[in-house]
Amino acid sequence: MIITKVKEKLEKSDILKLYQKGYKTIENYALGIEYERLPISSSSYKAISYDSENGICNFLRQFAKEENWDYITDDYNIIGLKQEHDTITLEPGCQIELSIKPERNIFDIEKKIKSLNKKMHNLLDKSNITLLEYGVSPFVTHKNINIIPKKRYKIMAKYLWGILSDVMMRETAGIQGCFDFSDEEDAIRKFKLANKLSPFITAMFANSPIRGGVETGYKSFRALSWLNTDNERCGFACNLDKDFSFEKYIDTVMETPIIFLNKDNQTIDVNGKINFEDYLNNGYEGFEANIEDYKLQANLYFPEVRLRNFIEIRNHDCTNMPYSVLAIYKSILYNKYAMSEIEELLKSFSHVDLAELRYNVPKNALQTNIKNHKVLDITKEILYIAEKSLIEMNTGEEIFLEPIKELTLKGLCPADIILRNWNGLWNKDIGKLIKYLKKLSQSSI
Repeated sequence: MIITKVKEKLEKSDILKLYQKGYKTIENYALGIEYERLPISSSSYKAISYDSENGICNFLRQFAKEENWDYITDDYNIIGLKQEHDTITLEPGCQIELSIKPERNIFDIEKKIKSLNKKMHNLLDKSNITLLEYGVSPFVTHKNINIIPKKRYKIMAKYLWGILSDVMMRETAGIQGCFDFSDEEDAIRKFKLANKLSPFITAMFANSPIRGGVETGYKSFRALSWLNTDNERCGFACNLDKDFSFEKYIDTVMETPIIFLNKDNQTIDVNGKINFEDYLNNGYEGFEANIEDYKLQANLYFPEVRLRNFIEIRNHDCTNMPYSVLAIYKSILYNKYAMSEIEELLKSFSHVDLAELRYNVPKNALQTNIKNHKVLDITKEILYIAEKSLIEMNTGEEIFLEPIKELTLKGLCPADIILRNWNGLWNKDIGKLIKYLKKLSQSSI
């Protein structure tokens, strides 16, 4: 007699293990980066398309051939490249993202990215492509930027209901940092602290005031676009004043409407008709929930800070200071004394205070007020604590704070420099802005 093993139903305990797999000893902590940039024509300043002769697809194809990288495909379309643990992938509007194997030290991350940038540079130059380290498309808006041929992105573009969701998908570029934890208590402490820090760090790195060739009135138009993408899956993933846990995070993900499912090599367009909890309990059109479905659902949830088997911090405009972002968070999240100091610094601000700040920072950045305090004054304290912590670590990584310190201690974010020149020497000339951004980008090569 043949006994057929019945597949057990997905349980919350199965999902919980995804997060518990991230536990690491302090000695094995690493950090990672996801580093997006905007590809534009070096001559016309227009956004680079996917499938033109000198487009992104041909660039990826040529780079794979010359450097021996493997294709990442979606329905036979090239949507990225991989080599061991490193990837070069495309965001919806052809933004190029580098994601490399996590390292213990920021110097090692810098070395790897600079090496990749050098390898990419000659090919990009031949294709008349410049990668801008900037938060939003400076010249062309989403109406003239097509979604790349990736099924997931097309479904997302149709579903996301915020008035600036198309801007977020097609026009923006950011820097994300990834950090480890030792157990659930440590993870939740770091998660809540990263959320509390996020609007302050957003203000420090605000770098998207000019969009579509005009001044927007915002210092981070990228941050504004996330405020207007989909409030059911963006923002803070928890109430910062209340107890939190892995299980409560899972509940939040499960309460979020499902956009689509991947089943039997086909994409099932759910379009928000049910949430994941309904799907887990009742199935959908004959399909039952499995762990891969949950992973997809969690990946289509876009909070300021996302919990995986590591902590992913997602709220920074792209600038030419990616390592400064990593240095700030490493200095705090990997030093228990620095964590305590930051908790003390921010303890008077409630969840409501910080949620309101998140809405005000895109416009005024460092000049925003929270209660009776200037964000600028608080960021200076954050930098002081960060520098002290990195010096104590004795790795030399405090050097990566220098670029952002130079700005913040003068009361400036990158957008302030751009706006001063835009309304002064540049006389609102988009070409001069692009030339300035291109010059800054050379430091990454």
